[in-house]
Amino acid sequence: MDRINQSSVTEFLLLGLSERPEQQPLLFAIFVGMYLVTVMGNLLIILAIGFDPHLHTPMYFFLANLSFADACFSSTTVPKMLVNIQRQSQTIPYGGCLAQMYFFMTFGALDDFLLGVMAYDRYMAICRPLHYSTLMRPLVCMLLLVACWLLTNLAALLHTLLMARLSFCAGNSIHHFFCDVVPLLQLSCSDTSTNQVALFTVSCMILTAGVEIITLPLICILISFGHIGATILKVPSARGIFKAMSTCGSHLSVVSLYYGTIIGLYFFPSSSSSSEKNIIASVMYTVVTPLLNPFIYSLRNRDMKGALEKLFNRATVLCQ
Repeated sequence: MDRINQSSVTEFLLLGLSERPEQQPLLFAIFVGMYLVTVMGNLLIILAIGFDPHLHTPMYFFLANLSFADACFSSTTVPKMLVNIQRQSQTIPYGGCLAQMYFFMTFGALDDFLLGVMAYDRYMAICRPLHYSTLMRPLVCMLLLVACWLLTNLAALLHTLLMARLSFCAGNSIHHFFCDVVPLLQLSCSDTSTNQVALFTVSCMILTAGVEIITLPLICILISFGHIGATILKVPSARGIFKAMSTCGSHLSVVSLYYGTIIGLYFFPSSSSSSEKNIIASVMYTVVTPLLNPFIYSLRNRDMKGALEKLFNRATVLCQ
């Protein structure tokens, strides 16, 4: 059978959230609002941490980087979807699709690794408080951040390069609102065994299913919170338990929200006939979770509330 060379595939069609024209204006308005709130909320978290010297600690250092990753994570998918809705077009260039897949995997995996590092930081703060300042000194925090960036970029680059060598002849319509690994593999008519081996290999070490579920950070999070829970149970006073829980309550909420939707999507996948459910789950962890993270960390954290108040007061003074 003659194969269509990958160079002949100049674009893909992103079918989006809905194919009904009457729903497009409503979807556009909803996602514009959600995207603006996501970017502004995460930007406020970064500025509040940067301008408040009291928040220059490992926990808030990683939180600022998580906010940056969240803003970039949403920016890889939502703007293109909004442009397509506005222009009433579903196309994305071949190179643009691969680029979107690369950045989507990079920032999605970076989110997971940062959540894992933040769980490790809370473990050190609660379970080994006397050694915390030594074990989580600035150099160690920077090395952990660099390791997160290197691992996520290498994994994303591997999958992108393997995807670029494939030919596509099973159509160019992607039943999603962004370019993901699995939908693209389903369109390929090349031998994808190398891709599958790479997905399996990286799954065992870093990724699960070649997508955003990260095994290594999830294991780190579970172990860290297991030790934290055991330590909290040994605290004799209720006040001590409340203080210990308050230091990791926000992080636990974010982890539960993020991994809950991903596990529901990838560990318990729906049938092919219910692709709308998969799209809704994807919206949850690519759009809703980055939107809610700033509210969770600011509303449940007294230090963040104080830093945001100082930031708003400073902005008010400058505007006068």
